[in-house]
Amino acid sequence: MSLIGKMLKTRNGDRWSREKLDTVQQKRLRKLVQYARENSPYYREHYANLGTEYTLSDLPPVTKSEMMANFDDVLTDRRITMERINAFTEDLDHIGRMIDDHYLIFKTSGSTGNPAVVLYDQDMIDVSSAVAAFRTFARKEDFQKFMKHGKKTAGVFADYGFYLACGMSRYLHLKMPHQKTKITVDVNAPEAEIIKQLNDFQPSMLSGYPSNLALLADFEDLDIHPDVVITGGEFLTDEIREKLTTKFGCYVQTHYSCTEGGEIACECEEKHLHINEDWVIVEPVDQNYQPVPFGEQSDKALITNLANTIQPFIRYELTDRIIVHDETCRCGRSTRWLEIEGRTDDILEFCNRVRIAPMSLYKILEEVKPIRRFQLVQRAEDAVEVRILADQPEAAFEEAHRDLDAFFQSKGLQVKIRFSEIPPQADPVSGKFKHIYKDFSK
Repeated sequence: MSLIGKMLKTRNGDRWSREKLDTVQQKRLRKLVQYARENSPYYREHYANLGTEYTLSDLPPVTKSEMMANFDDVLTDRRITMERINAFTEDLDHIGRMIDDHYLIFKTSGSTGNPAVVLYDQDMIDVSSAVAAFRTFARKEDFQKFMKHGKKTAGVFADYGFYLACGMSRYLHLKMPHQKTKITVDVNAPEAEIIKQLNDFQPSMLSGYPSNLALLADFEDLDIHPDVVITGGEFLTDEIREKLTTKFGCYVQTHYSCTEGGEIACECEEKHLHINEDWVIVEPVDQNYQPVPFGEQSDKALITNLANTIQPFIRYELTDRIIVHDETCRCGRSTRWLEIEGRTDDILEFCNRVRIAPMSLYKILEEVKPIRRFQLVQRAEDAVEVRILADQPEAAFEEAHRDLDAFFQSKGLQVKIRFSEIPPQADPVSGKFKHIYKDFSK
């Protein structure tokens, strides 16, 4: 089906009746499961005991570690392998380009710190575009102003690596190289350069990670007047929402997405995150994968991406703790909506009051390929401790040390970077895992 077809099927999907939503979900689920069983050796075996009559809960869940351990067999295109992907991604010029002219490659760690590789086929790309076209804006008036002012969009992200934000941005740029309505600003560029790019461009829409945009809001020389600010990738706290509203004088909203599931939920004017139920199934579950009732917080979530067939994500485990609501929303959308527990990585402050958002450090450590899991703890204004899970931790640390040191020096900082024998670990009281946090008193 073409992009136009996807857009027609998506246009009013968040306002269908409950009965129609359930029917469409089931039809797309059965089609996806059948395709996975026929074309993926992993799912063929995973569903060996599954009959033709089944419900969603009959499908065994899949974890990230299982997905990556069986990566080649999960894929439904037998020509694509991890070996080929590794070779392809060695060249950073391939960011935003399709392997075999068919699939975009993205990388993610998610909240567990275990890296994953995700492929998007054309159907997945088209569905993502359709959802973005119809559900990005919480309020109609912001969309109208955005269109009136030339659709100028500035994304402030880590502008390197095979990550969803920069990868999709470059993909669109390569498809439409003469388009002048979108720019990506590297969040790790010098402050003066970020300010100049944004002031010169004057975006109508500003997007980025909440913690990064919160730092931008402190730049006194930043003089932009967007019609809307849209955050993602991290939890948008009320404090940061208010700070961005005050700085930019416009509506601030967020959304909930992940690389594996795509655009999971979009915010409405009631600040409810409505699940895109026509293209993704979200299940709040406890530690034993048993369903959690509406209105109660889950221990984790299972998602089923109904749009991606090259790499099926069917009842795929996310560690996000969510609450799904079935109460009717005043915005008019018929889809259920969710709350997500805030991710709690810290903004770190170093000497001379230089502040660094967690996502900047997160992306640097993700690029160190030998690392399977990491944690960075700030121990003083000029010292950090790095915890690493790798086959050869000390060798991996040397690479991490080099990249972190270069980054800190680019910010005018001299930071001691220490290797820790302690592996990455969750907080012993809350059980929450933080990749980047501060643990010292001034």
